[in-house]
Amino acid sequence: MARFEKRVVIVTGAGSGIGDDDNAKRFASEGASVVLNGRDPGKLDRIASELDAGRTLVHAGDVSVQSDAEALMAAAVGRFRRLDVTVNNAGVAPTGPFLEALVEDWRKVMAVDVDGVFFCTRAALPHLLTAKGSIVNVSSVSGLGGDWNMSFYNAAKGAVTNLTRSLALELGDKGVRVNAFNPSLTFTDLTQDMRDDDGLMAKFADRIPMGRGAEPEEIADVITFLASHGARFVTYVNLPVDGGLSASNGQLRQA
Repeated sequence: MARFEKRVVIVTGAGSGIGDDDNAKRFASEGASVVLNGRDPGKLDRIASELDAGRTLVHAGDVSVQSDAEALMAAAVGRFRRLDVTVNNAGVAPTGPFLEALVEDWRKVMAVDVDGVFFCTRAALPHLLTAKGSIVNVSSVSGLGGDWNMSFYNAAKGAVTNLTRSLALELGDKGVRVNAFNPSLTFTDLTQDMRDDDGLMAKFADRIPMGRGAEPEEIADVITFLASHGARFVTYVNLPVDGGLSASNGQLRQA
């Protein structure tokens, strides 16, 4: 398929987690020019080395800093002359009891997970309005409901979830679609420690109807669909990508 031929896609947080190889490679394999953003130039360069150099731009930076987000968008348009899709993926996920978690962690998760989406969206929108493009926000099932000992992350992803709805209302008649997807456990480098814990994986398997977490390529399927022409009448959606986890009302599995 070449769903993104002549399209320009920015992926933030591209050096690790959900934004890693699979998403950048998927967009590139379908014809897109891809802009890779993250805080670790080495990781970005590794991904870029496997892509077409003529259609790839590495732009390291911290999206929680307004000037970095603005520089990212300027670099993308400066190189490729347009911008069609922004995937707001950069995020952190501190954990811990509310009264014991550090104020610094609260500020960090709000800066990266919320301010990063805000700054990138504000900087991208003039170009997306011209291209009639789309925004895909990476939220979480933690933005649709609460978790134990993840109140900071829940608050941040809840903000992303509702910002997605609000922007979809505001931008729909201007030709820009705004969607989010809400994954549960995904098998990335960021969850490797969890995957090494057999007991924890058994608990996830019991709670997720499909019996496992998501593979990165399954996440890439959803992101590229939401960004594609095939989803041209889809906006505002916060799509759970959770193997059926959110179908449950929370009660225990019955025999």
